[in-house]
Amino acid sequence: MFRKNHLSVLVIFFVLAGCRTHDKGLETALEGITADIMKKHISVLASDDFQGRAPATAGEEKTIAYLAEQFKKAGLKPANAGSYFQEVALVRLSADANMTMVVTGGGKELNLRFSDDFIGGTPHVADEIRIDDSEIVFIGYGINSPEYNWNDYSGLDLKGKTVLMLVNDPGYATGDPDLFNGKEMTIYGRWTWKFEEAARQGAKAAIIIHETGAAAYPWAVVQNSWSGAQYYLAGNELSQSELQLQAWVTTEAAKKMFESAGLDYELITASAAKPGFTPVRMNLKTKVHFRNHAEYVKSSNVAAVWPGSGKADEFIIYTAHWDHFGINRDFEGDSILNGAVDNATGTAALIAIAEAFTRLPARQKRSVLFLSVTCEEQGLLGSEYYAKNPLFPLNKTVAVINMDGLNITGKTGDMTIIGYGYSDLDDYALAVLNKYGRYANPDPFPEKGNYFRSDHINFARVGVPALYLSKGVDDVERGKEWGMAQSEKWIMENYHKPSDNYEPDIWRFDGMIEDVCVYFEVGYNLSNTEIFPDWKPGSPFKSLRDEMMKIP
Repeated sequence: MFRKNHLSVLVIFFVLAGCRTHDKGLETALEGITADIMKKHISVLASDDFQGRAPATAGEEKTIAYLAEQFKKAGLKPANAGSYFQEVALVRLSADANMTMVVTGGGKELNLRFSDDFIGGTPHVADEIRIDDSEIVFIGYGINSPEYNWNDYSGLDLKGKTVLMLVNDPGYATGDPDLFNGKEMTIYGRWTWKFEEAARQGAKAAIIIHETGAAAYPWAVVQNSWSGAQYYLAGNELSQSELQLQAWVTTEAAKKMFESAGLDYELITASAAKPGFTPVRMNLKTKVHFRNHAEYVKSSNVAAVWPGSGKADEFIIYTAHWDHFGINRDFEGDSILNGAVDNATGTAALIAIAEAFTRLPARQKRSVLFLSVTCEEQGLLGSEYYAKNPLFPLNKTVAVINMDGLNITGKTGDMTIIGYGYSDLDDYALAVLNKYGRYANPDPFPEKGNYFRSDHINFARVGVPALYLSKGVDDVERGKEWGMAQSEKWIMENYHKPSDNYEPDIWRFDGMIEDVCVYFEVGYNLSNTEIFPDWKPGSPFKSLRDEMMKIP
């Protein structure tokens, strides 16, 4: 097994040499990655017939059957002991949408309305949740991070209490590059981590204050994502904790809470971003009662293998989540969240790339696993399950290439590497992009925490090098400023909304196709080398990989 920490020169040599040697083979493989193929699969996956592809629904049954059928038709082998499916045990929890949150103890009693003012539910498998007069403590950013020498929970006993906190990191608020990662969100800024930390600290309820810039999406996204059923892995740690409520409140509702407590919202939230912040006991209490419907259900990851010819026991993994939000009857008119961009595009690319590998005149050396995961929209649950229950050894898993939300606006001169600088996989992407006359950018929106918002992160967290190569923003016709504006516009208007529909007359497919070809060639090159890419020195995941690779 050949491994090095600094591979840039070697990678570019092998990649370019491979392109010269295998041009004919690559042409044969790539010729089937066309707009017509992508349109065919996206139109099916994003159709109303698939009902928004929610896990554990009829929409899932159609989706995973379609994927298995396509992989089988292409000649790929089932990856899980003769099955294309890896079952994922879930618990589905549906909180009563008529719940209210009452905040007392201040100058004015506040009755917050579900969806308009706050939204949330419980991770507990319980028929009823009852929180009475739970003291509210403003906990700043709710971060406990030894490596950043920051602990908002220091010295607190939170048993029975409600923590109120800000989304994102102190570095985002201050813009100080020496505070956390400056504008770039760390994993501590993610809502999932904040709820998990509140649970570890023994809180009874945790509430995150939404702010559009800091969260990276408007309140409507929170409403759409948290209304209806919520899914958790069966037996998860949150369900075993004391945390009975995890919720969001609007900035406006939070300001009313501070005003009722006689506190200056702007002053206190600004101080929360400074080292040495002391949590504030607000002298407020919260009361929340609601019915909760719990049921155990099953969903599936879809996994298919194209075996290698010489190193079949080593694996490259392509991932793309197949799920979306299903049907939400709260919407008037169109109530199906079809998830065309997010992520029928990535799922279609998974099929197209699988078919491309089967067209190679000479089979690649390493095996390639095509993994379409469930419950990404519910907290990256399907990829978490696979990372904890891999079908193939993680120390034989060479790399993961993740695809989530492809380009629909036209060709770009660049592609974005989310987490640029973390691993040697960057060098493979750079070499292929250079061949296409393109270049790589780091995330143009680092404050959004995109590295922690898609399925590759669960592989990184167990040590496997993972590449999240995403669409570019430097539009070849209209420039970078236009491309960034279009990206932001789409998020504000369509992200996690029924308007994320398949629109072939509006979308431009040339950029998407070129990006899919890049994804293919990166994986193709990885599958034909003996190199095991590694994390860069200083990466938080490197020590995990180092320990893993000691295992025979």
